[in-house]
Amino acid sequence: MWLVVGLGNPGDDYAHTRHNIGFMVVDALAVRFSITIGQKTSSFIYGRGFIGEQKVFLIKPLTFMNRSGIAVWDAIRRNEDIEHVLVVHDDLDLDAGVIRIRTSGSSGGHNGIQSIIERLGSQDFTRLKIGIGRPKRGAPEKYVLRRFNKEQRPVIAEAIERAADAIEDIFAKGVSFAQNTFNR
Repeated sequence: MWLVVGLGNPGDDYAHTRHNIGFMVVDALAVRFSITIGQKTSSFIYGRGFIGEQKVFLIKPLTFMNRSGIAVWDAIRRNEDIEHVLVVHDDLDLDAGVIRIRTSGSSGGHNGIQSIIERLGSQDFTRLKIGIGRPKRGAPEKYVLRRFNKEQRPVIAEAIERAADAIEDIFAKGVSFAQNTFNR
């Protein structure tokens, strides 16, 4: 089984912000594959189902971005049949809408990824990054907590659908195939 983690912050104040693009992708997968996300633990909300032939456990952490590792560790601890972890998150260093798939590596300064690395004791998990671009001015910490601007909205909506396509390909054809297709 794959654990698919969409990173973000819980609550209406953070809904549809740049930092919550991982939540948006998990929601898109849930709709596409008729997976109900509504069950809750103290650290995440979740749904179980299938993407193609692959059994999946979709989660959205309730621990806030900087403590995402707690939710990931809790999900793994509760599900002994998890074999692979895929984390979907925003990336300031990629232009808005650009997708990159990686199988390991450092956090790149992303606090949610750093929390997961620390909690798992490993950098070896798959990441699907979606570019949100860097602010031309102002603090990145504030920028990630703002909603997408009018020009970015259609680009991000398309990127969310492409990210769901990429995840489908990861499960059906493998990570390398998906990287060759979507890392452009």
